Amino acid sequence: MTKKMFAVLIAFLTFVVGVALARFSFVNSHQTPPPGPIQKELLASNYKLTGPYQHENLTIFLIHGPNQAGSPKFVPLQEALERKLVIVHETSDVNELAIENVSGEEVFVQAGDIVKGGQQDRVLAVDLIVPANSGQIPISAFCVEHGRWSQRGNEQVFVFAMSDQMVATKDLKMAMKADASQTRVWDKVSEAQEKLSASVATPVRSANSQSSLQLALENDKVQATAEDYIKKLSPVVEGQNDVIGFVFIINDKLNSADVYGATWIFKPFWARLLKTAAIEAVAERPLKGQSEPVSITSAAEFLSASEQGTEEINKVTTRTHMSKRESEKNIFFETRDMAHNALWIHRNYLMK
Repeated sequence: MTKKMFAVLIAFLTFVVGVALARFSFVNSHQTPPPGPIQKELLASNYKLTGPYQHENLTIFLIHGPNQAGSPKFVPLQEALERKLVIVHETSDVNELAIENVSGEEVFVQAGDIVKGGQQDRVLAVDLIVPANSGQIPISAFCVEHGRWSQRGNEQVFVFAMSDQMVATKDLKMAMKADASQTRVWDKVSEAQEKLSASVATPVRSANSQSSLQLALENDKVQATAEDYIKKLSPVVEGQNDVIGFVFIINDKLNSADVYGATWIFKPFWARLLKTAAIEAVAERPLKGQSEPVSITSAAEFLSASEQGTEEINKVTTRTHMSKRESEKNIFFETRDMAHNALWIHRNYLMK
């Protein structure tokens, strides 16, 4: 080998090693890893997925992405009620309530938020941006407490004072968001109660209202069992400043995903979203038999495939529009803020 050929070979090898080291440095400096090693990462559309992170039969992949320029900041409904920024009014219509923002901050209601009290506990059926000092805005809802139509204990009957739970199973989300069927919602509430009772080996139906999903979710054993999942998985977002959502898998089956337009929109919802996924995982215990874990590639393909299909628009208000796309296997919902150039705020992916 001539000296010239040898020099060319050395230069080429130096280049290859340099590129490899640069790529390694980018991947590992891009984020501060949470407790436990990150197994893989994968680019999908404008998202990057990392994971898996697992506890028992619940697996999640984090979704990373850029913050959309101009994304507003919102107060979640739970916090807004605790701080008395909003009033959720009973209307005596099972499938419609009214929400009023009495503050100078903007509030975001997410489909699946349960409001407790009134004449019946309800689940709010659509995403809704509630502007500052909004006046009363109607919002569609479903009953998640079959039979009661009166005051319960010391709770207020004309307003709802609490929203600390969300609908806790994919089947309930489908009954509410896809089927828009009150009968199916009641059926899926009962089914969820039965599954939770079997899983925690104690009846979860409350003596104060046998049919209330809210009170079943408040059951001490349900909460304690879900807390094991939460303690294990909650820290995975720590130190990571670009997380905008997550995909979750139960019993090695793709379930759902929630993604937000900016990390400052996602983070106030993280604790409740994880708790909801944990409660569903509790309901579906144990994982029976051997099955193939869902790969990061399959999770990414789920997101991409869900975004396909013909779009239907629901003009919830002049400001809040929700689009829906449905295929044979998936349903995709996207919430847009028409006051900010139709900027998307929240995306929800459901595997049928």
